[in-house]
Amino acid sequence: MRWLFLLLVLLNLFYYIHNQQEAPWQQQELPILAGDVSDPSIRLLSESGEPKRRNKLPAASEDEGCLFLGGFDEESSAAALRQRLLSLDVDSSLQAIDSTAGVDYWVYLPPLVSRQASLRQLRELQSRNIDSYIITVGDLSNGISLGIFSRKDSAESVVSRLQSLDYRASIRELPRAHRKYWVRVESRSRHHVDEQLLQAMVRDFPGLQHQQMPCASVATSE
Repeated sequence: MRWLFLLLVLLNLFYYIHNQQEAPWQQQELPILAGDVSDPSIRLLSESGEPKRRNKLPAASEDEGCLFLGGFDEESSAAALRQRLLSLDVDSSLQAIDSTAGVDYWVYLPPLVSRQASLRQLRELQSRNIDSYIITVGDLSNGISLGIFSRKDSAESVVSRLQSLDYRASIRELPRAHRKYWVRVESRSRHHVDEQLLQAMVRDFPGLQHQQMPCASVATSE
């Protein structure tokens, strides 16, 4: 029994010594953890110059303007085009736009000191078979209109004729406005109108024009 006891003690002692010798080697064989800063290719999140999350929203795009479709002489054509766009969920509005289409030349006699004097002058002109009428509104009120001409040389010819009769007529240029009807596509709906849709509308609305202009450049007629 005593020999058995001593044998057990020796075995335990040998096992203890063996474990003490193996422990340092086991520590060296441990795998490197993902967060081990000893690896130069690995950086801690706190050491990185990049933020954890990128919450920056994309910059809002500037107003690219509105698309104008039409250029019709008739309002009914523009209204039909707008109904077509509304059926396609394209936000739009109807607009009448006056553009300068030339200049007219107005021949007139300036107002005299009183309306009665202008009326006497009017009767004199009519007695000589000169077409004329009294002006009732504007800065030339009580003056005498002698006609509006599309050609400047025609107006100058009338002035020369009146000058030979001792009437000092003048000429005023009047811009000639031409009204066109357009449908304005709002910028938020511009992406709905692609090249394919434009081609289809050109087939359905002969003479259709399209222009890109600032939305605020033309006031809506509605």
